[in-house]
Amino acid sequence: MEEHKLDAIVAPTLGPACPIDLVNGDHWLGGSTDLSAISEYPSISVPGATVQGLPVGLTFMGKRWSEPTLIKFAYAFEQKTKVRKPPEFIPSLNW
Repeated sequence: MEEHKLDAIVAPTLGPACPIDLVNGDHWLGGSTDLSAISEYPSISVPGATVQGLPVGLTFMGKRWSEPTLIKFAYAFEQKTKVRKPPEFIPSLNW
């Protein structure tokens, strides 16, 4: 981050939700949460989009002690995009 003069890295928190496959198990598509956990750098996740009506998170990761900056970035993203919606019950999805 220092070399490229970055204040934060932004990435999808996880892939889109998938239906449970009782035979083969879940279809894990990876995510960005491991990077900050392993590096011990702070991160914050906010709603970033919806895919087929289900939320997909967006993670902001920063350098050590950059929590105030990450909170500002996450708040600004939420205010600009208005992606966050109240949760609702969806009894089933039509794939």
